[in-house]
Amino acid sequence: MFNQMVRDVMERENALTLTPETTVRMAAELMAKRKTGAVMVVDHERLIGIFTERDALFRVIASGLDARTTRLTEVMTVEPRTVGPNDSYGYALVMMQEGGFRHAPVIESGKPVGIVSSRSALDPELEEFVSEAKRREHIRIGH
Repeated sequence: MFNQMVRDVMERENALTLTPETTVRMAAELMAKRKTGAVMVVDHERLIGIFTERDALFRVIASGLDARTTRLTEVMTVEPRTVGPNDSYGYALVMMQEGGFRHAPVIESGKPVGIVSSRSALDPELEEFVSEAKRREHIRIGH
């Protein structure tokens, strides 16, 4: 699975793109309806940010912001790390694991075409991958 191309595991149909002026509440409603944990924030067909369920929890709820009036532009992650559709899924997983996030927008010709999630990996394979990544990290730093 880790040698597969991102294009083979990315979400296209459930990939949600919203404008920066969309309210957090509207975004959350759409995320729940589509059963997705992240939305790509797009302005003039260009990715400018990502908003995730963790952003809703930590940046909105925990901060006491009103989801009905708070706009995505106020609480999104700006300039998120991205992958291309021809990158390997293993590369995407390493990038997400090292960066501490679970979703990466897929960009082709400067435009978002999908989103890839660490959850796309089957649980046993993902556990094996994380274990291997940690083993390699210990070897790399000489432990």
